[in-house]
Amino acid sequence: QVHLTESGGGLVQAGASLRLSCVASGCTFSLYNMGWFLRTPGNEREFVAAITRSGDNSYYGDSVKGRFTVSRDNPKNTLYLQMNSLKPEDTAVYYCAARVTENAAVTPDLYGEWGQGTQVTVSS
Repeated sequence: QVHLTESGGGLVQAGASLRLSCVASGCTFSLYNMGWFLRTPGNEREFVAAITRSGDNSYYGDSVKGRFTVSRDNPKNTLYLQMNSLKPEDTAVYYCAARVTENAAVTPDLYGEWGQGTQVTVSS
């Protein structure tokens, strides 16, 4: 059974950086396309970034392009999200997700495995 554990969230000031990590267990990590999503209270999950199994291709939501970078270390079973130039509107719970298919995806319903999330709070 796939288990995903996020870490690295916290409270930071606007303009700061954070790096989120997502460690996978119970699976062959390199077989999974991975994604990051966020959720704010009362809203649906929103796409942040995705990366293919090999790490060769990555995709970003419009609001984070140029500020966030998704990467992965397959031997370490770990997914990362480097978040730079953080803004108060980035405040959310961030989730990593996994899907074992040919392609990465931007739609949360296409991911079958989810972590518990890590809170990111950006103060102005």
